[in-house]
Amino acid sequence: MTIRLVDPGLLTTVQDRGRWGRQSLGVPVAGPMDEVSHQLANVVVGNPADRATLEVTLVGPALEFLADMTFAVTGAQFEMRLDDTAVQMGVAHRAGRGSILRFGSRGAGARAYIGVAGGIDVPLVLGSRSTDLASGFGGLAGRRLREGDQLAVGPWEGRAPRRVSLSPPFVLPEGGSRIRAIATPDDDDPGPRCGDAALAGFTTTRFTLAAESNRMGYRLCGPPLALADETPVLSAATPFGTVQVPPSGHPILLMADRQTTGGYARIATVISADLPVAGQLGPGDWIRFELCDRRSAVAALIAQQQTLMRVTRCPAKL
Repeated sequence: MTIRLVDPGLLTTVQDRGRWGRQSLGVPVAGPMDEVSHQLANVVVGNPADRATLEVTLVGPALEFLADMTFAVTGAQFEMRLDDTAVQMGVAHRAGRGSILRFGSRGAGARAYIGVAGGIDVPLVLGSRSTDLASGFGGLAGRRLREGDQLAVGPWEGRAPRRVSLSPPFVLPEGGSRIRAIATPDDDDPGPRCGDAALAGFTTTRFTLAAESNRMGYRLCGPPLALADETPVLSAATPFGTVQVPPSGHPILLMADRQTTGGYARIATVISADLPVAGQLGPGDWIRFELCDRRSAVAALIAQQQTLMRVTRCPAKL
């Protein structure tokens, strides 16, 4: 089974859950910007959560199905049509051979995920099918998809498709969002110290995502944060959601394609439960950070995972 790109959209890439376990070797993780929506796209069509999907950014593609197959779209809200029929988000649909799925206008959110029964079947590179645009490998030749590209679809394992109804942990941002983060304790940070003044500015400023923001990181526009100590130090690991403060004072929120290490001051780290929301922000959107403690971060992640389990309980009607 094969899918052909009639129109690639602005930025469409192949992503699975990422290239974990090789960061110590300098290999970035990549993977989805919004892992929850990626997982849901797989759940809806009956795939295991680790199957590859298509990540769509801001402007959607047009896809031709070259065989009968089941698909679903989750994440950012798009108007879509399969030939002449409107397509509902979060529901499994059956596409006939030669049918074309076209994306239209976008509502809330910045990234959608197209799941197909069987998953997108591109070669594994270091254990993952994810596209790493900066490194130029994974996905389809390590690049964004182009007009005329053809993607193989793997064999379907026959699990029942599911209907998804989104609930509060997955509310999509419209123009911006508040994001919870844990401040980096001084004794955990081998880098330059941010200090109380920078932390106060970090939590009271309404930042805007700069136009050059991308899958590697969001550059945040706003009043610069003043570091208490700008002494250069050795680089340290950079988890997904790390907020760095370079000498310019303008924070950078590190995202899916982030480098494995960095030497800038680390003022905070976005909590895991809010990473999917951050992944749905786009250039020009606003972001405000709220500090929380580790206990609250764990509770939020547990609640999100419980919701993920609940939304898989309703079989879809195809």
